[in-house]
Amino acid sequence: MKKNKKVLVLFLSLFAILFLGIGLYGFSLSKVSKNEDSINFTIEGGTSKIGIVNDLKNAGLIRSSFAVKVYLFFHNDINLQAGKYELRRNMSAPEIIKKIQEGKAITESVKVTFVEGKNMTDFISTITANFPYTEDDVKEVLNSREFMKELILKYDFLTDEILNGNIYYALEGYLFPDTYEFSKNVSIKDILIKILDNTKVKLETLDMENSAYSIHEILTMASIVELEAVNEEDRRRVAQVIYKRLEMKKGLGMDVTTYYAVKKSLKDTLTMNDLRTANPYNTSESNSGMAGKLPVGPICNPSLMSIKAVLNPSDTDYIYFYANIKTHEVFFANTYEEFIDIQREVG
Repeated sequence: MKKNKKVLVLFLSLFAILFLGIGLYGFSLSKVSKNEDSINFTIEGGTSKIGIVNDLKNAGLIRSSFAVKVYLFFHNDINLQAGKYELRRNMSAPEIIKKIQEGKAITESVKVTFVEGKNMTDFISTITANFPYTEDDVKEVLNSREFMKELILKYDFLTDEILNGNIYYALEGYLFPDTYEFSKNVSIKDILIKILDNTKVKLETLDMENSAYSIHEILTMASIVELEAVNEEDRRRVAQVIYKRLEMKKGLGMDVTTYYAVKKSLKDTLTMNDLRTANPYNTSESNSGMAGKLPVGPICNPSLMSIKAVLNPSDTDYIYFYANIKTHEVFFANTYEEFIDIQREVG
């Protein structure tokens, strides 16, 4: 009888110890606080599970590193992913482990503004200034005909016109100027796709079906308008001049196209050699081969205002205009004599 009593006492003791152990283990995996404050916890690539658990303990996010290591031992199929996580002290250890296992890391983002009227060279500089890519990295993607063909299939506003070998950058004019938010590790292709998605949305707000010109030609005209005038009415008048000169089979004679053709900044001075350069972008009247023609493609990435100006030109009959770069004033004329007088007066 005494022997049975001893066995019973031993059994109850072991059961109590086991029950206490399970309770202690459960408590060790419970949340460390009711506090909901967030803590940013970073796991560097290559850190071991033991190292991660120790770091969680040091950060005050778990009660017991030993208990969590035991938990991971019995759940050895769990993989903990590197990244930056937003964790709370009122999360239990299993909840924390699950979040890290699922890789629900904080996506660090960066806001980038692409400015209206800037060309692809400026866009490339903006990308390299905000992301870990070189100029050559970006140009390699922009010059990939295979990628451009993929984009043509994806977006109905992109056509084979952008594949013309004389075009400097296929997507010039198609990257809508705006402020975008990207993850810090975004790829160059995904940057371009996100911008083109926005371009698609913006173009869908416009009635372009009734134009006698293709989208490529409309964006080409809009890019000229963007650089020649600032306010809405002047842009509509510049658009009218473009249409009129094309109709008359005259060279557009617009210096901004020459600047782009010879790859000079608008702050530079054009030479006679520049103006006479035979180039499918140069619409100078000295380049007779471009009489009555648009540049081969856009010369910058225009704003919605400029695109609308091309679709809704002024009801005027001007043939010439002169833009004052310093004051942003634009003067219009019906005759060459008037144009020369304006040049003399404005200087």
